[in-house]
Amino acid sequence: MTEETTPATSPATTLQAVLTRHADAETCTDPSSVMTLLADSDAAGAGGFTSYRSTFNKGAVGAPAHFHTRATELFFVISGSLQVLVGDEVTVLNTGDFLAVPPHTPHAFAAAPGAEADVLFVFTPGMGRFDYLRLLGRVMRGEADPKEIADSAERFDNHYVDSPVWRAALEHSA
Repeated sequence: MTEETTPATSPATTLQAVLTRHADAETCTDPSSVMTLLADSDAAGAGGFTSYRSTFNKGAVGAPAHFHTRATELFFVISGSLQVLVGDEVTVLNTGDFLAVPPHTPHAFAAAPGAEADVLFVFTPGMGRFDYLRLLGRVMRGEADPKEIADSAERFDNHYVDSPVWRAALEHSA
């Protein structure tokens, strides 16, 4: 005799579609880039991701070497070229290239030498990073103490590391 069972069900979690109109998106600026904040995990419906778009001017330094302990960071180059560090390797991503950097992997990025870059970033799982991006802009403009970034490492899962490989790549491209 065969007995049929119904799989156990759990209470449904309802995620909602997230729509951010370009005209309504908040922007954060610093001397070399503009970040357009698209969806944060704190926002209704976003839940599993955080996303923003950054446009980097020629020579923009982007982010120093760092890693995340909980999030995978996704990069999609909309246009231009982005120089990236992943582990101990430096490469250039060009228009249409995609990169996924898993947790605990040191990485960094900057506009590729002589290039601008327009990049879509996604973090999954999301964790409310927009305040971190706002803080970065304030520090870059001289409106906040850089120590605030170090003090926020656990809160925003952004842990800076030293990378001689990345330093050398930046010196070579200067």
